[in-house]
Amino acid sequence: MTEDQTSTEKQFSIQKIYTKDMSFETPNSPKVFTEKWEPSVDFNLVSHVEPIEGPLYEVALTITITVRNEDKTAYLVEVNQAGIFSLSGFSDQEMGPMVGSFCPNILFPYAREAVSDIVAKGGFPQLLLAPVNFDALYAQHIQTVQQQVPGPDSIN
Repeated sequence: MTEDQTSTEKQFSIQKIYTKDMSFETPNSPKVFTEKWEPSVDFNLVSHVEPIEGPLYEVALTITITVRNEDKTAYLVEVNQAGIFSLSGFSDQEMGPMVGSFCPNILFPYAREAVSDIVAKGGFPQLLLAPVNFDALYAQHIQTVQQQVPGPDSIN
């Protein structure tokens, strides 16, 4: 293999996975523990990508969950799960799906576990988040961006 072929080889590695921020609030405790438990759950998921240097990128998932019982907030949990990933040799077209779908897929189980643990430690029934289809979310994001951009020459 020549030096040129080696330099364009695709390489991916996980450098670090970590919890960047975590918050748990029970604004109506202890009364919430004495009421009939019929919760409603509001789930919000956001991902963020930050180039660090060279081939390194920080990808972060922020999951915010608000659980209400009888129109009062039972608890609010927010977890920001992040990872540092090394990505090299990928084209611009490949980088979007890597940081927008592949890396979040790796982070989600860690965030899911953090949410479940903190909710249980807060005295509430375990909350297990359903799997997320990051490929579909990324495709939806790209479609939304393309619809907002005027002109065919500005679509990636």
